[in-house]
Amino acid sequence: MRLLLVEDDERVAAALVAVLGRHGFQVRHARSGHEALDALVPDGNEPYRVVLLDLGLPDRDGFEVCSRIRAGSGVPVIMVTARADIRSRIHGLNLGADDYVTKPYDMGELLARIHAVARRGAAPAAAAVPVDDDALPAPRGPLESRGIRIDRERRRVSVDGRDVPLTRKEFDLLALLAQSPGVVYRREQIFSEVWRSGWEGNGRTLEVHIGSLRTKLALPGLVEAVRGVGYRLIPESPAAAPADRQPPAPAAGTSPNAPEH
Repeated sequence: MRLLLVEDDERVAAALVAVLGRHGFQVRHARSGHEALDALVPDGNEPYRVVLLDLGLPDRDGFEVCSRIRAGSGVPVIMVTARADIRSRIHGLNLGADDYVTKPYDMGELLARIHAVARRGAAPAAAAVPVDDDALPAPRGPLESRGIRIDRERRRVSVDGRDVPLTRKEFDLLALLAQSPGVVYRREQIFSEVWRSGWEGNGRTLEVHIGSLRTKLALPGLVEAVRGVGYRLIPESPAAAPADRQPPAPAAGTSPNAPEH
């Protein structure tokens, strides 16, 4: 069984490669996120059955690597990390990790978990994992849709040239939805990406922020609720016109320093 080990600590990796090899695994060791994504590009060899992914990588965060793997491949991912806090666990699993193991761990348990996720992912997808940053989603440049311009570098939003002050969470929420207009984002995913926490018990918070975005941007139909699933940003249609938009909301209470819900 082929296994991809993503670990920047040479000492830890060498020990793991030795043990995994004795248990019949063919291990490729990637020392960075970029090297891991490159290794997952189909090359005619047997696909990997499992990825062991450390989160503390030298070039990018392991959470980001997991997202990019999941965007292009169904290969099971086990996050193996020293980050034991519950928020990191929830965030990793919401991003698509199949399991989450904290260091230090028992080697026997890790082997059992590897076999378990390999059984569940017996038919790994062979889709290419994008490696070239130019081909990856969510570039850092401005997002523009329906007259809205989102400058992620400067964290500024404007509608038809009018600056709209947003709170930090409102901005992050809008930027997330605007990455892929028309795509439904699950509530769990939104909370994981924006609040870095679980969804349970926080439904009202999300509703409040969606409502605030609609009001401040003066676009009540901008974000659509998909019942029981989540929210999506409605793509701009050819028939859309500025006349469809409502007058802007009063500026009072819209300071970036306004209290978060």
